[in-house]
Amino acid sequence: QVQLVESGGGLVQAGGSLRLSCAASGRIFSINAMGWYRQAPGKQRELVATIAVSGSTNYADSVKGRFTISRDNAKNMVYLQMNSLKPEDTAVYFCYCKQVFVDYWGQGTQVTVSS
Repeated sequence: QVQLVESGGGLVQAGGSLRLSCAASGRIFSINAMGWYRQAPGKQRELVATIAVSGSTNYADSVKGRFTISRDNAKNMVYLQMNSLKPEDTAVYFCYCKQVFVDYWGQGTQVTVSS
C-alpha cells in the first residue's frame, strides 16, 4: 500500500498563488505517474495535471499557463504551483499516483479562492 498526504491548501484571493505538496510513503518500489485532480461541490472529480517519472507533463486546458506540476523522485514528492488563481479553481485537490497498475489517492486538501 502507498499512502499520500497533501498539504498547502487554504484560502487565497483571486490572482494569488498557492503551492500544494504531496508526500508518498509506504510500500513504494516503482511509482509511475503522479498528479493532481480536483473536485468542486456538485461536480465530478477532474484532472488538473499529471507528471510521468520521465518528467513529461499533462495539464487540463483550464489551468495551462497558470499551474505548474513538478516531482522529486528521490523524495517521492509531487508539487503543484498554482498562480493567478481564480474563484473557479475552488475545489478539494487530491494527490494521485499509480504504482504498477494500482491507483492511490490522498485525502484531499481544500483550496478556496475568493473574488
